[in-house]
Amino acid sequence: MNRTKTLSALATLAVGGALALVGVGPADAAGSSYVALGDSYSAGNGAGNYDSSSGNCHRSFSAYPYLWKNAHAPSSFADTACSGAVTADVLNNQLGPLNSATTLVTITIGGNDAGFSDVMTTCVTGSDSDCVNKVNSAETFVRNTLPGRLDSVYNAIRAKAPSAHVVVLGYPDMYTLNTFCIGMSATKHKKIDEAADVLDTTTAARAAAHGFSFGDVRSTFKGHELCSGDDYLHSLVISPSWESYHPTATGHSAGYLPVLNAND
Repeated sequence: MNRTKTLSALATLAVGGALALVGVGPADAAGSSYVALGDSYSAGNGAGNYDSSSGNCHRSFSAYPYLWKNAHAPSSFADTACSGAVTADVLNNQLGPLNSATTLVTITIGGNDAGFSDVMTTCVTGSDSDCVNKVNSAETFVRNTLPGRLDSVYNAIRAKAPSAHVVVLGYPDMYTLNTFCIGMSATKHKKIDEAADVLDTTTAARAAAHGFSFGDVRSTFKGHELCSGDDYLHSLVISPSWESYHPTATGHSAGYLPVLNAND
């Protein structure tokens, strides 16, 4: 080995040793520590393959948090997402696994605060005007009240996991518009999608204000909404009813997971 090659090899060893000392390298030896939070869209209602130990939280092994975990093998993983959760539930019941070693946090939250379930019930059973009025009321809440609730959740996450990368995932539009669709009217379909857009816009703004990433799933669900013929979402499900208007297993694998992978 000539002198130039020897010096180069020594320099490489020195840099490698320095990186090891400060914990920097092509892969973190300690691995990532991932905590999944949120509501039914995180828990996986509608994805099947449910964890029986999760009870009424209906956490699914086919939901995007488990799919990400299985693909990336983090050093630790906790999933406290729960069906029906509102922002107060996250604050009171879901933050326990977070700590200074947490490197990744994901969350979908806000839909239940805004009364999404009531909106869908009204739009399914009521008139066009009933649906429009219910959505307008929900949008007013999302614009005026939800931002403060999201701020409380995001502040708490950052306080408990100061080094974590936080990915806030949004909600898909529910319907493909301007296509023939049995069931609710075009007016209702348009108004429900409008509500999802207002919720996503508001959530994205608050996430950005906290330095968090926002994962917009409307793009991956585009062309796969209800009435598309290639739906990533359930429509009305009689049993179990709590799967209604939630992503299917494909919705998680082809809708949510790619967006998380692009933002993790």
